[in-house]
Amino acid sequence: MIKLDDDLLKELGLDALPKEEKAAFLRHMYETLEMRVGTRLAERMNDQQMAEFEQFINTGDEQGAFKWLEANFPNYKEVVAEEFDKLKGEVLPVAAQIVAASQQQIQAQGPAPQQQQQQQQPAAAPQQNMYTTPPVIPVSPDATQQQHGLAA
Repeated sequence: MIKLDDDLLKELGLDALPKEEKAAFLRHMYETLEMRVGTRLAERMNDQQMAEFEQFINTGDEQGAFKWLEANFPNYKEVVAEEFDKLKGEVLPVAAQIVAASQQQIQAQGPAPQQQQQQQQPAAAPQQNMYTTPPVIPVSPDATQQQHGLAA
């Protein structure tokens, strides 16, 4: 079982990220994994398979898409595991830079919002999530209920 959670962030050296950035980074990893697995499997699909699979995606039926993938691509979980390992391998060497950039951003934002209100300064605008990309393919059943858990 592949899990995208705080233990993974710790393994990658990203446990010093603030809570919100941890959640955003885990979402980014999940979405990146979805896209990569989807791309690899789509390369192997014929037109009929692509049409069948797209029906599940277009209707938001992640469970159906997952079952379809298991039936039509028995090595689906191996592809997920391979792409997950590649993704971890890409993040690990730059983890220190990610944490440093996060800390610099926090320092640049100045005092915490409570202190800003006490000083009667307007609160900073919410930071835009820099880790978002559109999902392409589900990498696990009921992913929204598994808190970033990936079946593999």
